[in-house]
Amino acid sequence: MKTETEIRQVGMLALIKALGTVEAERFVVALTRDRFDYTEWRKTSLPDMDIEALSAQAIHYSNTLDH
Repeated sequence: MKTETEIRQVGMLALIKALGTVEAERFVVALTRDRFDYTEWRKTSLPDMDIEALSAQAIHYSNTLDH
């Protein structure tokens, strides 16, 4: 079982890989700035697809952005 610190590190690396450094930071700031129910947000705001498909879509989108 991973520690919370390890989970955060792996999570940030995944975000950075999928979004790039700046967009990953913007995502984290958006999560911490607003008070909301993450579980409800996850159910209603993300497409209904498995994590592999969602990740592939995020990477494809990231590749279309000007870096």
